[in-house]
Amino acid sequence: MRGSLDGLGSSAPIGAMLPAIFADDDLAQRFVAGLDEVLAPFLVVLDNLDAYFDPALAPLDFTRWLADWVGAETEGIDPGVDAPGAAGGGVGAGAVPASTEAGGTGAGSGPASAAGAGRAGALPAELRLRAAVAAAARLHRVRGTRRGLSEAVRLVFGVPPEIRESGAAAWHARPLGPVPGDRRPHLHVTLRLPDPSPADHHRLDTLVAAARPAHMPYTVEVIASAVAERTTDR
Repeated sequence: MRGSLDGLGSSAPIGAMLPAIFADDDLAQRFVAGLDEVLAPFLVVLDNLDAYFDPALAPLDFTRWLADWVGAETEGIDPGVDAPGAAGGGVGAGAVPASTEAGGTGAGSGPASAAGAGRAGALPAELRLRAAVAAAARLHRVRGTRRGLSEAVRLVFGVPPEIRESGAAAWHARPLGPVPGDRRPHLHVTLRLPDPSPADHHRLDTLVAAARPAHMPYTVEVIASAVAERTTDR
């Protein structure tokens, strides 16, 4: 609440703080009442300041700022200025799915496709944004790993990607066993969506470039899938 709102009362009315001589002064009371109306939105913000730093409760535009602050991967998530909660900046505009707080390897919970709410089963972009901000700290701990990349893609698109990489690990009972993996480093990410668009390829490419292991050559692919299972539960 950072804009004027008819009927919004002040939590600290100035009229009650004036010396007693002005308590019955109509002109003085009406004058400071106008100041109360101007200051009320600021006082509401201060009274609820902790909510502004909770991605589940913060106003939408403030949540976008939080995303930049914590370095959340939000490429492809665009709630838009006309999304619910964008105007007025009231707290409690949305809620982060509880499952986004838990860890996962890419097959777990998550918000739905970033390609738009028009796709079947897609969660609103605002909820996907809030979920990405809530998961940012956890994803930073696994950044550059297969798990971190899979989770970052799933949070934005709602679908776990298929990841093929050159790295591997194995053990042998005898020495000088074959070395696993590929000598040439590479990473390929495939994403299956029910109705892919050229924008999806660009979004995936930008996201993988940011979340992949450092200096790892990569390619991305977005293909159509007749049935895309959107992950909403663990």
